[in-house]
Amino acid sequence: MKKFDYDLNYKELDLRKQPELYTVGRGEQGVLMVEPYKSEILPHWRFKTPEIATESSQKIYDLFLEYKEQGDFVGMDMARKFLQMGYTRARRYTNHKGGRKYSKEDGSILPYQNDEVKAEAAAIFKAQWEIAKSDSDYVQMKKEHRENYEQADE
Repeated sequence: MKKFDYDLNYKELDLRKQPELYTVGRGEQGVLMVEPYKSEILPHWRFKTPEIATESSQKIYDLFLEYKEQGDFVGMDMARKFLQMGYTRARRYTNHKGGRKYSKEDGSILPYQNDEVKAEAAAIFKAQWEIAKSDSDYVQMKKEHRENYEQADE
């Protein structure tokens, strides 16, 4: 699997026009870099409460489906990454008040908490993320993208 290329000038690139430059990478890599998708999806990404998470994750999933209809794998993958990030960030806030895991003073792990509101928001995003990442068209397009554009790093 090819690593995400952090050296590309994502501020200047339009990966809708140049999908061959996109690398899936691992997890959420590049989620806040790849344009025009970041600008299209980020305004909808929220997880403060379960109600907000429901609305947000549904809007992002709707974008996923729009990208799918357009045959835009990069857009689908970016929407999938935002759904995944909704889950992981909400989980971080579930476990650590303020979202900070490590102490500023000494780098030690801060005490865990269990914020049930954030846990519910995380579960909402996780459910949408699971649907997106297992979508049969997405899985096939991901395979084809990797075969066509991503050569393994040496």
